[in-house]
Amino acid sequence: MILLFPHNDDLHFFLTRRTNTVETHKGQIALPGGAQEPGETLEQTAVRETSEELGIAFAHIEILGGALTPLWVPISGFRITPFVAFTPARPDVSASQHEVVEVIDTPLELIVDAQNIVEEPWTIRDIEVTVPFFLINGHKVWGATAMMLSEFGEMLREAGRMKDEG
Repeated sequence: MILLFPHNDDLHFFLTRRTNTVETHKGQIALPGGAQEPGETLEQTAVRETSEELGIAFAHIEILGGALTPLWVPISGFRITPFVAFTPARPDVSASQHEVVEVIDTPLELIVDAQNIVEEPWTIRDIEVTVPFFLINGHKVWGATAMMLSEFGEMLREAGRMKDEG
């Protein structure tokens, strides 16, 4: 979930750095989220997981529109369905010690400006690849998280262009 909130006259959202004890994506930078439980809608899962990981009350989270594009992550076998939500004030956060080692307060403008996307060569499983990522507060935000943020950033840039045109 990309949970937007006002902070310092701008919109921000939270990223998390996962602990090294979680089952998948240990130590990686991620958006709040997790596995769907029986009987839940995907939207309910996003709200519950955000609430559990960050300690934010359900009542303070308002989903904006429908989901972003679902994304398959082969390495973990997860199909991620990202949502964008809003809370009218910066929520107090009490991160789950089991899942989150750091909460990263991120200005929305960092994903709207395409110049904040960096590329560099990496070796992944003995294969040389060029990896695009966002550099946010000293963290490299790549992979599925970067793809979701890129889509949302592009949507916001397009909305800005449409506003400027008329």
